Amino acid sequence: MTYTDGIVKPKTKRSKRFLQNREPKLTENIKNTMIMKGGNTTETVTQALKDIYALKKPNAVLYKKKNIMRPFEDSTSLEFFSKKSDCSLFLFGSHNKKRPNNLIFGRLFDYHVLDMIELGIEKFTSLKDIKMSKCPEGTKPMLVFAGEAFDIDNEHKRLKSVLLDFFRGPTVSTVRLAGLEHVLHFTALDGKIYMRSYKVLLKKSGCRTPRIELEEIGPSFDFVLRRTHLASDDLYKTAHKQPKALKPKKKKNVSHDAFGTKFGRVHMQKQNLDKLQTRKMKGLRKRRGEMAATEESTSPKKHKVDE
Repeated sequence: MTYTDGIVKPKTKRSKRFLQNREPKLTENIKNTMIMKGGNTTETVTQALKDIYALKKPNAVLYKKKNIMRPFEDSTSLEFFSKKSDCSLFLFGSHNKKRPNNLIFGRLFDYHVLDMIELGIEKFTSLKDIKMSKCPEGTKPMLVFAGEAFDIDNEHKRLKSVLLDFFRGPTVSTVRLAGLEHVLHFTALDGKIYMRSYKVLLKKSGCRTPRIELEEIGPSFDFVLRRTHLASDDLYKTAHKQPKALKPKKKKNVSHDAFGTKFGRVHMQKQNLDKLQTRKMKGLRKRRGEMAATEESTSPKKHKVDE
């Protein structure tokens, strides 16, 4: 690739395809996640990063080497790695005396940090500690959020938005019933966030609708909310802005009710109902006297002129 006046020009077909994949699109690519650990970690943090990477595969990149950085103080290193690996989500694990067993969930907009939320691990159960059959790799999970804090508190609202972005997976048009086999449940209670992972079991119920059971497969976390770095309202609004080409065009005289029923309004010219052809019946025929009276009333009156 050659750089001229700040513009990157590809020399080969491979570099041209690479740049085309990175350029803005109306429908963006699947959001990739980079998972990395800091200079000082524990076995709990390392295993937690591996388990979350197992949930995120194949749309994730796991950095095995240690990266000495402090995202809340200087985020330039995160932005550099984001641009290098084309990732808009990140998970950073670290450990120190002041904040032990630390996980930072975050997302980026235009390769700049948008939101960061720091969660501390108080209790952790790994995937390998629960001896159950797991969901296949790349399974799109169903996300459930319980607790009033996710609807009232501003920080919990933004945390819910970050977790939705982080775990929702690719956007699909159709879903089959057998594909709904993984549930991620988040509960906000007494200042803590509980994350549980379940496998959906479809049992026979004697009717068409199967009986549903949940089986915990891990990982499970007990988090406590720590530091936050939230984007301003203007930047958050800019990040959610949709291009005009994707906005649905408004159709005139078409509306929908609360149940999705479509209503249309048709505009017609004024009709003369006097000449409307109706069914011919003897009872509806006019008599001779009535016809003469109507002709006299409709004919213009002639004024007498004196000679």
